[in-house]
Amino acid sequence: MILLGVDPHPGTRLAGDITFIATTEGWLYLATWLDLPTREIVGCSMADHHRASLVVDALTMAAGRGRLQPGCIAYSGRGSEYTSEELRNEVRRLGLRQSMGRTGSCFDNAAAESFFAVLKEEIGTRRWPDRATARAEILAFVETFYNRRRLRKHPPWATWPRWRSDSDTSKDTPSRRKHGVSSITEEVQTPAVTSKRLPQSRT
Repeated sequence: MILLGVDPHPGTRLAGDITFIATTEGWLYLATWLDLPTREIVGCSMADHHRASLVVDALTMAAGRGRLQPGCIAYSGRGSEYTSEELRNEVRRLGLRQSMGRTGSCFDNAAAESFFAVLKEEIGTRRWPDRATARAEILAFVETFYNRRRLRKHPPWATWPRWRSDSDTSKDTPSRRKHGVSSITEEVQTPAVTSKRLPQSRT
């Protein structure tokens, strides 16, 4: 698949998908675009519908951050939102290339679906009291925790200064995060780690 080719530069390959969030007011739909080389969520949009404008808004946000390279591949499944003329026009306007997965394949968009699994597992809440609360907390999770602290399986890019060695929080797990932060809108409290000097071997 073209997305798995060797091109590790940020902003060259996106994966898009939609999920739904339960609230007492009804479903809240979340569309995201994930940068495959970095796994960062570069664009997201939420609404009480999943029409084409939802994924278009998320893609416009991704492009607005100025990180997408010319000819960047925007990959997705074959849902009606992604085959719409509205999205195709936006892809063309932004100078991107559109790609879609194979019919019936559950593996082609695994990276985007994996983020949704992380979101729903680590954010904890199963049903929000209203859409506004859900929207605020999901945005806080994405921007202040996931993009800045949760991503630790991919290399730090010199062009993105926030990925510094002194900000490494690879210790963050669902259980540790549960004890290290009282709310996802607050700063994650990373416990200090005391290193122990190993005894020198005698020869």
